[in-house]
Amino acid sequence: MQVFGLVGWSGSGKTTLVTRLLPELISLGFRVSTMKHSHHGFDVDTPGKDSYRHRDAGATEVMVASARRWALMHELRGNPEQEVEDLIARMTPVDLLLIEGFKRHAHPKMEVHRPSLGKSLMAPNDPCIVAIASDAPLAGSTVPVLNLDDAAAIAHFIVGHCGMGGGGARGAA
Repeated sequence: MQVFGLVGWSGSGKTTLVTRLLPELISLGFRVSTMKHSHHGFDVDTPGKDSYRHRDAGATEVMVASARRWALMHELRGNPEQEVEDLIARMTPVDLLLIEGFKRHAHPKMEVHRPSLGKSLMAPNDPCIVAIASDAPLAGSTVPVLNLDDAAAIAHFIVGHCGMGGGGARGAA
């Protein structure tokens, strides 16, 4: 399973880019999953639901399953945040895993950058950033700069960088 990340400052458009890349990559025949890091406390469950009550009562893991999907919630209960490798190992293997965030982990990444936000580039300080997707030209970049609005070109860059030419599991060309 190939792993490729998207990093950038808050508000740069990482999630929007991921949601635009998915149909592009899938149309090329690749099976793609995503992982998103959250710096905020988050919950996929709501008070009053049976699964919430199970967790609230102390269950370490609660799985909710139906004919359409299943979800596994794991409570850390004071244990440290999981390492990226451990989280990846829990994923069903696919052709490509897109990771949004986890900027400190050493995997190939593309920085999503909008100069209008006034934030500095991460690329000069992160050797794992292999390209930048920007909504404005960036002079002097030591890595390729792609147009943030061209999801097809970005998808092809990722496929090429990951050595995934020739289509995915469904054999697309």
